[in-house]
Amino acid sequence: MKFHLITLFPEACDAYLNVSIIGRARKEKKIVVKYQTPRDFVDNKWGKVDERPYGGGPGMVMTALPVIKAVMKGLRNPSKKKAVIIWFSPSGKQFTNKDADKLAKYSDVVLVCGRYEGIDERAKKILKTLAPLKEFAVGEAVYTGGEVPALAIVDAVTRRLPGVLGKDASVEERRIASSAVYTRPETISYKKKNYRVPKVLQTGHHADIDKWRNKS
Repeated sequence: MKFHLITLFPEACDAYLNVSIIGRARKEKKIVVKYQTPRDFVDNKWGKVDERPYGGGPGMVMTALPVIKAVMKGLRNPSKKKAVIIWFSPSGKQFTNKDADKLAKYSDVVLVCGRYEGIDERAKKILKTLAPLKEFAVGEAVYTGGEVPALAIVDAVTRRLPGVLGKDASVEERRIASSAVYTRPETISYKKKNYRVPKVLQTGHHADIDKWRNKS
């Protein structure tokens, strides 16, 4: 599976995507992460990708054509399965585990990371003609750029791919799981007070443990 991140700051993304489970998935070729920066597709010597907004307003807006060209390069050699383009917007559909499951069925996922006050809307209109485009919000907060939401989606989708977590049962939301988890030692002490692991988790009685997890 290939993830194509359209971003002005690939180094910021790679710092996260090179470690832990995602980093291992990359090393084992379960996923491929590629970067395209819109700065590579401008015709000015400064690498300038932003302009003042029409109609006035604060900040700067990313220009459309460099973003479109970066996406097109990412989609130049898609795999046999279909590709999808992800566009981030605070007003978009909230991204969920069900959406992650659906994205895991694609071979190429293009994540367009905006910056500044956003991307010229014409980029989205044109990109819709190249491949299916889904617009998501990741959480209710507004971020400085699209990189944080993009990393969240790469993480959420990658952990669903076969072999990434070792076995399917490791995907927490697919099993009976309380939000409360425990490990050794059985008792820890803090400020003269003892905190113990619930007795039911030590019984080995799976039916009782499942009941406890459903209630917790």
